[in-house]
Amino acid sequence: MAHRRPAHPGIRRRRALAAVPAGLALTASLVLLPQAASAIPRGAPTSSATADGPSLSYVVNTATDQGTVGKVEKAITAAHGSVVATYDRIGVIVARSADPDFAKTIRQVRGVQSAGASRTAPLTAAATTEVGQPEKVAAPRTSETAAAKARAAGQEPLESLQWDIPAIKADQAAKVNPGSRKVTVAVIDTGVDDTHPDLAPNFSRAQSASCVGGVADTSPGAWRPWDPAEDYHGTHVAGEIAAARNGVGVAGVAPGVKVSAIKVSEPTTSLFYAESVVCAFVFAADHGVEVTNNSYYVDPWKYNCVADPDQKAIVDAVGRATAYAQRKGVVNVASAGNSSQDLAASSLTDTSSPNDTTPVERTVDPTACPDVPTQLPGVVTVAATGVTSLKSYYSNYGLGQIDVAGPGGDKYQVPELPAKDGRILSTMPGGDYAYLQGTSMASPHVAGVAALLKSTHPKASPQEIQWLLKAQADNPGCPTGPYDPDGDGDIDATCAGTKHINSFYGYGIVDALDAVTK
Repeated sequence: MAHRRPAHPGIRRRRALAAVPAGLALTASLVLLPQAASAIPRGAPTSSATADGPSLSYVVNTATDQGTVGKVEKAITAAHGSVVATYDRIGVIVARSADPDFAKTIRQVRGVQSAGASRTAPLTAAATTEVGQPEKVAAPRTSETAAAKARAAGQEPLESLQWDIPAIKADQAAKVNPGSRKVTVAVIDTGVDDTHPDLAPNFSRAQSASCVGGVADTSPGAWRPWDPAEDYHGTHVAGEIAAARNGVGVAGVAPGVKVSAIKVSEPTTSLFYAESVVCAFVFAADHGVEVTNNSYYVDPWKYNCVADPDQKAIVDAVGRATAYAQRKGVVNVASAGNSSQDLAASSLTDTSSPNDTTPVERTVDPTACPDVPTQLPGVVTVAATGVTSLKSYYSNYGLGQIDVAGPGGDKYQVPELPAKDGRILSTMPGGDYAYLQGTSMASPHVAGVAALLKSTHPKASPQEIQWLLKAQADNPGCPTGPYDPDGDGDIDATCAGTKHINSFYGYGIVDALDAVTK
């Protein structure tokens, strides 16, 4: 999950590898429009007499009864803070304060279960992490002859370049059931260009919003990318899920379902903070979404260690939001990450956190420092594979941590002609197309298959959909020889487990045809 961290220089986040923009200044102009019924802005402005520190955003987690929530809101105001949004049903309050002691004070309030800053950079400060320039490779244009051949074969004009679609039998599934119009997949990401000709037929504006800052803005176009040239990630993800089979461009895994956009990325930095992500899960749940795709991790911490009160508050707040969505019938799917790390290891090294100020190298225990949201309970964690069904060189893995796998692309696994490129081809803002790779691309393939399952089994619960994803997955098993995807002679990872469940693929690579026939 958009999510992400460095597998080689110039790459950050869980977002597409070799396709992430450089970090720029963080702007203070957040969209905070209180239209959403689930977010009720309350409170008073911060007192200037005590606002002598950097202005930060906080998540405050409480009991859910109205009495406690109301008392905590008053305490926030008394502690020189202001309430941005209150999500009563899950007991999460988004607040702001410039008082350096705000979090410490609020944690002592009766009814507060955890509270902490959701960022380390002030709301007006600039992020300092340099992450490299994007490398976007535009898809080749097809000739009229090639387009005619594609139509004759029942394919989209660029579908012959999409090795990932037949890899999970999505082309065969589309002939049986392309997905139901009653099923919507929400792309929680950098926004989606809903005017793209491959996305417009399936886009649901009524289920789209911007949640940047913690309050849902449903005004027309609020869900679109801040800067289409930089914030293209969500549009690419949306096309992988539900690009229409309409004789234009590419095909999605579930071309008959609807797709919506919930923008959560900050302008210029593309950082995903907890308050925005909480808003997104609640909005999706309250607007009838069946599946969410989460190709990112919640910034600024790659891993959130619950021993730290700020990071604990982030885990708590986002965990409450994902659990709420699941209770409302939503299947939450998330990318496992691009650091080629074993999420089941006893310790991991994190050199990129916090990524909104100055990162500091630290050693973390992944059992006590989850990657949010992918390692939260009930979230489907997705690893990436390439053309040969081998784990992608960058993909995180881990026995008991990976649920399933899906095509994410791998530059070392090159397909036969005509595809030629081992990455994933999908939609880009402005009606364009491009190749990207990452667990960011694997997750939407799984979200698309989950949407097909929900189309086939409309009464199935999120837990049942997850069980079907795993039961129908095809597991290639651990590699028989050393795992050396780049061929440099070094073993890059060790696969553990069995033919049926292992650290590289979990229960296996998802199967779209089984999703609509079994």
